[in-house]
Amino acid sequence: MGFRLANVEGRAALVRGDYYYDLEIVSNGTLGSGPMDALSSLEELSLISATLSDAEPTGNLNDVQLESPVPIPGSVFAVGLNYRKHAEESNMTIPNVPMVFSKYPSCITGPTADIDMRSDYSDFEAELVVVIGQGGKNIPVTDGWNHVAGLCVGQDFTDRAVQFNSAPPQFDLGKSLDTFGPIGPVLVSPDELDNPNSLGLECIINGEVRQKNNTSDLIFDAPTLVSYLYQLVTLKTGDLIFTGTPSGVGAPDGRFLKDGDVVTTTIEGLGSIRNVCVRGDDHPRATVVPEFIQKLIDKSSEH
Repeated sequence: MGFRLANVEGRAALVRGDYYYDLEIVSNGTLGSGPMDALSSLEELSLISATLSDAEPTGNLNDVQLESPVPIPGSVFAVGLNYRKHAEESNMTIPNVPMVFSKYPSCITGPTADIDMRSDYSDFEAELVVVIGQGGKNIPVTDGWNHVAGLCVGQDFTDRAVQFNSAPPQFDLGKSLDTFGPIGPVLVSPDELDNPNSLGLECIINGEVRQKNNTSDLIFDAPTLVSYLYQLVTLKTGDLIFTGTPSGVGAPDGRFLKDGDVVTTTIEGLGSIRNVCVRGDDHPRATVVPEFIQKLIDKSSEH
């Protein structure tokens, strides 16, 4: 049996159904209250989770504010063009190796956090997020899942004006504005899922389905990405991998996010995150529309 780990207002908690159990309390003090510290005790989390039916719940999830289950990751990796149809809609060649870039850890936020948009060219990208458990280097693909602490839902929000402000595009900064990495609602261990390699994924904006696919359509699946990164860098407990997004993002149709848009992202077995977009102050390049963005806008206006 696995576990579901939440960050309830800054405290680690195990989850069963609609209820949460404060980790420090339910472990009788053997484990602390820190969500990041909990990731170093995966075996203990599973053992305690198996006894929750005999424990008194701390409270109901509907009565609390969930925060990012991994609030302070050391590194945040992301993968571009990792669904075949998304590569096709972007007019890009199907990659032979994972196209990896970084999101700055400071962009990570909670599952219901508002998204602070700094231009009129912000985009959404629903993603499965992998959280590293046991660290190390040179891990074979066959051992990839053994180094995964859990999975959660994520959104790789992107400011396209920043991303395409230069040639070639600059991915890292445009995808790392404050609040541009909401994850949650909880961290789910792989053994809690019937098949962690095949999870339905959906993104709905203001009630309209904009993205819908299954993680079985990933070009490079979770264990492959874990193994690939382990061969190049030392991964540490709590590091994140945003595994890529399917087709349906806004940029190809010039449909960018607007103030007040509600973005709901759901992954089978992992739950949903819901984020409201709020138009904040312009960043320095907000009014300088890159040529690539202008072409998308012109194309959209033709239809």
